[in-house]
Amino acid sequence: MAVGVFDSGIGGLTVLDAVQKRLPEQAFVYYGDHAHSPYGVRTADNIHELTRAAVERLWNEGCDLVVLACNTASAAALRRMQEAGVPQGKRVLGVFVPLIEALTERQWGDNSPPREVAVKHVALFATPATVASRAFQRELAFRAIGVDVEAQACGGVVDAIEDGDMILAEALVRSHVDALKRKMPQPEAAILGCTHYPIMEAAFQEALGPEVSVYSQASIVAESLADYLGRHPDKRGEGTETRFLTTGDPRKVTDQATRFLRRKVEFISA
Repeated sequence: MAVGVFDSGIGGLTVLDAVQKRLPEQAFVYYGDHAHSPYGVRTADNIHELTRAAVERLWNEGCDLVVLACNTASAAALRRMQEAGVPQGKRVLGVFVPLIEALTERQWGDNSPPREVAVKHVALFATPATVASRAFQRELAFRAIGVDVEAQACGGVVDAIEDGDMILAEALVRSHVDALKRKMPQPEAAILGCTHYPIMEAAFQEALGPEVSVYSQASIVAESLADYLGRHPDKRGEGTETRFLTTGDPRKVTDQATRFLRRKVEFISA
C-alpha cells in the first residue's frame, strides 16, 4: 500500500519530486497515462473516462489515497467522480484547491464564506481543457470576491516539454505570456495551472516580469499533502518502495523522466 499519484504524462513528477522531499519516508505509486497524453486537448467526457480508469487502477494497486497531479484531470474529472461516489475508505484529491488556498491565504479546509483578498488581478496559464472547464474560477469564487481572472490556454507547451524540446517550450511560454498581457496588461499574480509548467517557471517569471508573483504548484501541494496525511495517517499505507507505472513505452518514458527530473527513475508497464 502507498499513496497514488496520477498524471497524464511526466508533468506530475514535479509534484511527486516535491512531495518525496517533504515526506522522504512515504511510499508512492506514480501512474503516467503516456499512451493518451496530453489530456489538455481532449473532451471533458474523455478526460473523465481516462482519469476514472487510472484512479481505479491505483486503487487496485492498494492506494487508498490518490492525488490527481494533473490540473486537466482535476478540472474536468474530479468533481464528477466525487459526485458519482468514491468507494468507502478511498479518497481522491486534486491539485487545484491547495493552490487557490495559497493564493487566497486560507488554511487547508477553511470553508468560511468568500472574502476580499489582496490580489485582484490574476493570470491563469493552463491547458485548453483546464481553461474551458472554468474550474479554477469556480473554486476561487468559493473563497474570494472581487478577483479578476484572465485565463490563457497554453497550447503546445506540454507537448514540447514531453518531447524534451525546451527551446520550443520557452518560445511558446513567451508567446502565451504576450497574449495574456494583451488582455490583462498588469497582472499581480500568475498561476501556473499545469504540473508540467514548474519546469518552465523561470521562463514564465522572466516573461511576466519581477513584479508579478508566480504561483507554482509543486511545493504548495507537497505541504498540503503532508498536512493531510498528518491528519489522516490511515491513508499513508504501509509500503516502503516508490514505483513508477506507465501506459506508454517504459524505456522512452524512463529516458524522458530522467531528463525531466535530472535523476534516474525507472518506469515499468502499467
